[in-house]
Amino acid sequence: MTWLSSLQRPQPLGERGEHHAARLLRRKGHRVLLAGERNRFGELDLVTIDERTPERRLVFVEVKTRRNERAGSPAEAVTPEKQRRLTRAATSFLRTHDLQDHPIRFDVVAIVWPVEAKRPVKVTHIEGAFPPNASQRS
Repeated sequence: MTWLSSLQRPQPLGERGEHHAARLLRRKGHRVLLAGERNRFGELDLVTIDERTPERRLVFVEVKTRRNERAGSPAEAVTPEKQRRLTRAATSFLRTHDLQDHPIRFDVVAIVWPVEAKRPVKVTHIEGAFPPNASQRS
């Protein structure tokens, strides 16, 4: 092992999943605006515009990547509490960028990516995974 190769670390699983999800969404007609956007309410994994929709809908994408499905699908980790946090983070983003009247959607990309695999073995994109909480947006 050379000195340089000893410094190179594998990319964390979550980051690999987010990069894979961004590529998938681009192929599906999304324009990725931001990745890993943080505010005081939490982190938004990906913020995209769905260019396929006439109104160019703003999409907040939660990416869940797991090594296996022993504890259930990665999408099941987007619990009601996680949905509330994402809604609050998205609301803050919309206010900060004066986009409160822009149509939005919440998607989830669930990825199963075993340790030994070079690519994910399962990727599921759930459009409109949960509704925006209108009371959070006002």
